[in-house]
Amino acid sequence: MSGSLSGRKALVTGGTRGIGAAIARRLMADGAAVAVTGTSPDGTGPEGSTYKAIDFNDTAATEAFARSIADEGFDILVNNAGINKISPFGEIDTADFERIQRVNVLAPMILCRAVLAGMRAKGWGRIVNISSIWGKISKEQRAPYSTSKFGIDGMTAALAAEVAGDGILANSVAPGFIDTELTQRVLGPSGIAELTAKVPVGRLGKPEEIAAFVAWLSGPENSYISGQNIAIDGGFTRV
Repeated sequence: MSGSLSGRKALVTGGTRGIGAAIARRLMADGAAVAVTGTSPDGTGPEGSTYKAIDFNDTAATEAFARSIADEGFDILVNNAGINKISPFGEIDTADFERIQRVNVLAPMILCRAVLAGMRAKGWGRIVNISSIWGKISKEQRAPYSTSKFGIDGMTAALAAEVAGDGILANSVAPGFIDTELTQRVLGPSGIAELTAKVPVGRLGKPEEIAAFVAWLSGPENSYISGQNIAIDGGFTRV
């Protein structure tokens, strides 16, 4: 909704491509001033955004980054950055497991904590943590990733219960199979055809569809949804 976020400042982590970039573009289209993060020191975000480089696998750097943004007055925080590695359970590498939790759960917690004081001072804030359908259901070889995504859902629910009275609404969004460059590259045409046959809607989702709902959750029309983990998956997790 054009102009609905005029005057608001938003931070979107992992906002240089895919779902994150689509979210950043939509928030800007709705009037927000948007900063995005990426891991490359020389990276850039979508046109019109500001770019901040940070490796969320480095907890000390994440803590320092959080301190640096605490006074920037962000009204909206979208924790989208995440990593995954598929592995049979008996072959899970401990270092990989810990790395996934640092990036997917610990970093979002640190950033949520950093923006709370500013949001409380305004009496208004919106936090959207990007989870996954693998944080609602799971399957083989997804233990590290599902652990992180079930974890961020639990964190979001607890956070929402604590801050809703301050005018801050926190929710998770759980995308299903989304048509990104990564999906196209990993699955290929035959893999995508096989996958979409299992989705009731019969197709992959689009990054813009995720972005539209995230923007709505982040805006003034959302005044009563908090603590939820909402799947955008074409019905996949309900069949």
